[in-house]
Amino acid sequence: MKNQHVKHLIELNLAMMFVSTSGVLGRFISTAPPVTIWWRSVLTVVCLALFIWYKKIDLKIASKNDLKTILISSLFMGAHWVTYFYALKLAGVAIGMISMFTYPIITVFLEPLFFKSKLNKVHVLLGLLVLIGIYFLTPEFTIKNNVSLGVLSGIISAVFYSIRNILMKQKVASYHGSMLMFYQMLIISFLLWPVLFLFEGTPSTNDWFGLATLALLTTAIGHTMFVVCMKNFNIGAISIMSSIQPIYGILFAILFLGEIPVSTTVIGGALIITTVIIESVLSKKEKN
Repeated sequence: MKNQHVKHLIELNLAMMFVSTSGVLGRFISTAPPVTIWWRSVLTVVCLALFIWYKKIDLKIASKNDLKTILISSLFMGAHWVTYFYALKLAGVAIGMISMFTYPIITVFLEPLFFKSKLNKVHVLLGLLVLIGIYFLTPEFTIKNNVSLGVLSGIISAVFYSIRNILMKQKVASYHGSMLMFYQMLIISFLLWPVLFLFEGTPSTNDWFGLATLALLTTAIGHTMFVVCMKNFNIGAISIMSSIQPIYGILFAILFLGEIPVSTTVIGGALIITTVIIESVLSKKEKN
């Protein structure tokens, strides 16, 4: 049991490391966010289709209710990605990722509404600790500028992401994670197709490299791993533990974009990492 829990924690952290590359790639790719997300979804569909064919994963959806849940969750996933990428474009990697990571505290308050469970007071306290960490991580806010719009876009993205994860949590026990992601990407690709006629800009050579990495590493591998990890933790716990993602994202931004955040990020990062460690220990005790 102990080894299995450690294995699950390592898998979750690997998933978060892969997913966190979205911050750097979102800034690196020059196309408009809706166009970026369309290409991301289409290329991911191709990657997952090949994997599903190779592994002979069943694509059958058991009921209309499951199909409805997958469809609705896809809408929220697409909206989350578009608003998140706008946050990255407007405010930079650090602020864009951090503002979106209000989603753990949003999730712990929304979870009881979907699963009819009691609000976990410990998760509320840990979620508040994450918010304090976010406060320290975030540079000074000013009114009526791109940074403020980026933060607002990030928080809206967080709401969409929370609802999507809650809906997916209801289905991960019944379906393979790759199958769920395949359908979500297929639906998003179909719904966002009109953006190609609404936004100008053809991906450059560098954009194609970024889009391919975004589709394969960030989405096909990272997000699929994250969906699979939902089987091993409750949605509140996995949301809080995934708060390590902005730390990875900021480190990638420093390494690849030269975006160096202010010194208070050390305090905020320490608080977030502490929260992740606490939740990791608590989730282990719940399983024993």
